[in-house]
Parts: sequence; C-alpha cells; structure tokens
Amino acid sequence: MAERRIGLIMNGVTGRMGMNQHLIRSIAAIRKDGGVKLANGDRVMPDPILVGRNREKLEALAKAHGISRVSTDLDACLADSNDTLFFDAATTQMRAGLLTKAINAGKDIYCEKPTSDNLAEAMAVARLAKEKGIKAGVVQDKLFLPGLRKLKMAIDSGFFGEILSVKGEFGYWVFEGDLQPTQRPSWNYKKAEGGGMILDMLCHWRYVLDNLFGNVESVSCLGATHIKRRIDEQGKAYTADTDDAAYATFQLEGGVIAHINSSWVTRVRRDDLVTFQVDGTHGSAVAGLQKCWTQSRVNTPKPVWSPDTPQPINFFEGWQEIPDTEPMPNGFRVQWELFFKYLAGEVATYPWDLLAGAKGVQLAEAGLQSWAERRWVDLPKLEV
Repeated sequence: MAERRIGLIMNGVTGRMGMNQHLIRSIAAIRKDGGVKLANGDRVMPDPILVGRNREKLEALAKAHGISRVSTDLDACLADSNDTLFFDAATTQMRAGLLTKAINAGKDIYCEKPTSDNLAEAMAVARLAKEKGIKAGVVQDKLFLPGLRKLKMAIDSGFFGEILSVKGEFGYWVFEGDLQPTQRPSWNYKKAEGGGMILDMLCHWRYVLDNLFGNVESVSCLGATHIKRRIDEQGKAYTADTDDAAYATFQLEGGVIAHINSSWVTRVRRDDLVTFQVDGTHGSAVAGLQKCWTQSRVNTPKPVWSPDTPQPINFFEGWQEIPDTEPMPNGFRVQWELFFKYLAGEVATYPWDLLAGAKGVQLAEAGLQSWAERRWVDLPKLEV
C-alpha cells in the first residue's frame, strides 16, 4: 500500500462555503481518516496549501485543522510544480480569470459553481481546459445529497413508470438584519458583487434536472427583488439591487415539465429547506436533503372535492420512507473523493466537468434573459 500525495492549492477557504464544506468537512476530514482509499489499497492524500489575502485568518484556520501551509501569493503557488491541483471557492466574478491562470500554469481544476457570471467566459475556460488536456471538476453537490440519491434509486428502479412532472421548493426566510442578524452574506443581494438568486440557484437546478430527469431544453423564469433594503455585516443599510427570488418553469428532453420556486423570502412549512416532488404514472415521491418518501399507484388515496366539510384525509399518511441502507456522508466530501479517484486513474471519466459547469451558467443566463424579455428561452446544445 502506497500513499499518493496530491498537492492542493485551496483558494477562497475563509468564506462560509469554502471553509465549512470544502476545507473542514471534506479535505480536513479526508486527511483525518487517512486519505481516499483506492481499489488497489493505495491511498490518495491531499496536501493543501491555504491561499488568500488575510494571512492571520489563514494561519488560524490552518492551525485549527492540522494544515501546515498557507500563502498570500497565489502566483507563487501556481508556479510550484509540487502542487498540481487548484481549487477555487472565492468570488464568482473572479473565478474564470483564476481558472484560466491555473490552467495555463498546468494545474488540474476543481472549483465551485458558477464557473463564471456569463456563458462566454464559462465556455472559454472549458475549451481551454480541453485544449490543455487537464482534468477538471465542478462542484455539483446536490446530486450527492442522501435525499436525492434515494430519489435517483427510485428512478432507476422504474418505480415512477413514466415521469410526468417535477415540482421543487427551495429557500427560507433570510432576515434583513434589523430584527435579527442576517444569515447570508450581503454580497448575495448586490448585483455588482455577483449576487442574485437566478445566477446562484439555476446553476444547481441545471445539473439536478439534467442528471435525474432529462436535459433542460427551455426555460421561462420570473425573478423578483422582494426586499430592497437590508443591513450588511457592518450594521449599515444598503439597497438590494438583484433578485432574491426566482419562479422558473423548465421543459425537459423527453417531455417532463419541471417548476422550481427559489426564494430567500419565504417561511418554511414543508419537510425540508428544499423539496422535490416527482409525479409519475405509477407513483410519486418527495425528496428533501436527507429523506425521500414514496407513494405508489395502488396506495394513492381518492380525494373528493368538498369545500363544505373538513378534509377527512391526512395526506401525509400513506407515504413510505425509503430507508437508509448504507452510510451517506457529506455530499461535498463524496464528490471530492470521486474526483481524487479520477485524478488517480481509478475512475476513467468524470461527467461533472467545466462543460457541465458552463451548462449551469447557460441556464442562469437564459433565466435572466427570460425575466428581462418576459418569454420562453431555448437552450442550444453546448460543445467544446
């Protein structure tokens, strides 16, 4: 058994997502468990260097999680041939430029989505990666949620018969910052800083829909800026100038219709912060982050419309939960481990690459266009 070191440049890990999901719950956890075990018994061990602008923050983070290397000089890190993988979870607007620089330095790529705030840049990066022959992966974490993995199992089993429609509800109330401190950073509500629900979440819905139900062929989207005044991290009021909610309908290859509401201004009365209901000719399912419930054709109740009497049916009964049959660890970590196996040659192909990332940007851009022009927008096939 041998240990295979992968020198990993981690940029943007002082932010919420980069720190919690990628550094602490993925890379630090993998290192603590002795690396990623391969089929031949070897182990892939990531050796990260944390990169950013604030050395004090980087050093504190590294010390807390047993990491020995930090730097505030990204160019020097990219010039070091001992570190072969570049990861970015910093700002969306800088991502395409950073990825381009890393690819030109010969680094393999793993990064957060969106890969850019516009399709032209996202495609340029994807084409450059192909031209240079580097390996690349884009975070598509929701595919690895336990709830969606159970939903995928139900799809693969043929449980639904013909799938007819998908209805998604995502979001929760994000406090404005006056009554209670806000729980999302202020850049989410500033167009100039890459904020906006459509740019953020339609990238997610692209890979969820493409991978589970059929490729997205067209979109009709309405965005809204419902709350226009919020309080930032310094306690100062600012004007929110980008969308905090999106109401989108998608036509999928094969005829499935999907509709997903995404909102940071909604109060939750459902099973989870995100739920997907899938209806088919032979059965339906509702999946959240962790759980998935099904109701088959023969177990479906027969309601009768009667506005004059109390509803006699408890509609939450009659659903069966898909049991946990195997451990399902953090979805971000699962995808990291698959990517390391891809780098090590154990996995021959990796579908969630920079082209997949560009497809997410394509849908977000089409959603914004649909909102602006108040019409359906078709999505042509992307190729590199």
